[in-house]
Amino acid sequence: MFTTEVIMGPIASEGTIWFGIWDMILSGAWVVFNQLPLLFAIALPIGLARKQNARASMEAFVIYLVFLNYVSTILKHWGGTFGVDFSQEVGGASGLAMIANIKTLDMGMMGALAISGIAIWIHNRYFDKRLPEALGVFKGSAFVLGVGFILMIPVAFLAVLIWPKIQSGMNVFRDVILNSGTFGVGIFVLLERLLIPFGLHHLLYAPMFYDSLVVPGGIYAYWAQKLPEIAAATGSLKEIAPYAQLTATGWSKIFGCVGVALAFYKTALPENKKKIAGLMIPVALTAVLSGVTEPIEFTFLFIAPQLFVVHAVLAAILSMVMNLFGVVGIYSGGVIEMASLNWIPLAANHWKTYLVMLVIGLVAIAVWYFVFTFLIEKFDFKTPGRTSDKDSAKLYSKKEYRERNNTSKDGGKADKKDTGDKFETVADEILIGLGGPDNIKDFTNCVTRLRVNVVDPSKVESDEYFKEIGTYGTAKNGNSVHVIVGMDIQYVADAFGEILEENE
Repeated sequence: MFTTEVIMGPIASEGTIWFGIWDMILSGAWVVFNQLPLLFAIALPIGLARKQNARASMEAFVIYLVFLNYVSTILKHWGGTFGVDFSQEVGGASGLAMIANIKTLDMGMMGALAISGIAIWIHNRYFDKRLPEALGVFKGSAFVLGVGFILMIPVAFLAVLIWPKIQSGMNVFRDVILNSGTFGVGIFVLLERLLIPFGLHHLLYAPMFYDSLVVPGGIYAYWAQKLPEIAAATGSLKEIAPYAQLTATGWSKIFGCVGVALAFYKTALPENKKKIAGLMIPVALTAVLSGVTEPIEFTFLFIAPQLFVVHAVLAAILSMVMNLFGVVGIYSGGVIEMASLNWIPLAANHWKTYLVMLVIGLVAIAVWYFVFTFLIEKFDFKTPGRTSDKDSAKLYSKKEYRERNNTSKDGGKADKKDTGDKFETVADEILIGLGGPDNIKDFTNCVTRLRVNVVDPSKVESDEYFKEIGTYGTAKNGNSVHVIVGMDIQYVADAFGEILEENE
């Protein structure tokens, strides 16, 4: 915004000190977008490596660079054999990209995650591999890198053989969606919502939003770079930036989730309304402001999956209505993101469009409210607050738990965390609900969930228990248990790890 003359006036014209300073800051701000594949490759081991995460990240980084160089050299010598013209400039329809200053196949974040995943597998399997004493210098990270160095050779050949075909399929999907206009936007949003329970929605939108599948650098980066031009233009946003139509996944976050929250409050038992208000207000605000919907969506997803399907359909319809009225831009996050990338910089010439958006959004809140209220009451879905059984889960103190399971190893010392903060308390109660330290194989966390692999799933408490202790419930799949904590997850995860260490 500060380098846009339409917004700031002559002070932001190119060549001024003001423009130079903010252009410098802007160049630093683009680092994450410009290096997303590299950052993903480095970041994945932090959550998935079973030990020595820092070493695993460095190993993944080096193995990924080895892979990129292998692919680059293969294409340099035999690109034509694999249907790739390596002499083309990167970007566009070439299928090539510049990653870490290496001209290579444009596999985007999916390629980075795949190679990082292989590196993690090598690390977990071979980091502790015992070698003969004479080869002891090659143990640990050196051995992992050695295995990766060799394994990346066949992987690189497989990549250049298979990925161009995958890329062609993705291009066909992109063309079908974009050429379908408003209907295509609805299909895209519907698929994105329906893939959320499986954690696969990132694979759908990431290549379009952050990779070069639609426009160079991804829709987000391209829109931001073109923002001065868009701000100066006076035509329809749908005609000015048709590529941005697909980022319509956020409308259900800022309007739909509010309607859902109101419906939950309306259908709750009278004695539970105050409690439900306290539960719904923060999760609805989280969805509206930051676009993080897991706390509220997962609240009803595992209670009544039918409601989630309805939620996805309504999200698709709302995105199509917005598109029909020309409301196009970066709308996949929450209000903070939407305001900074749309409403504030474009208000001068496009404020009428945003008034239309507000009217449609308010109607959408009402639609979600009435539809969800009707379905909950019609089919008696046990959404939050619709049961009077307040004692369905018994809470235990840490002292009771340790006495029951004989896991305390403090030798009679005072429990230093009994007076800890709320995050330590929640973490301790989560551990109790998961069956104790002996039932935990490993854990990590995402932006809202504690992801735990347990030894015996039968020892895990019911969903009601986890809701009673202040979380939003759980998602279970075999030995994998996801405890939905919300935006405080990092504090809870840190405390969870400390408690596990105490019980080793």
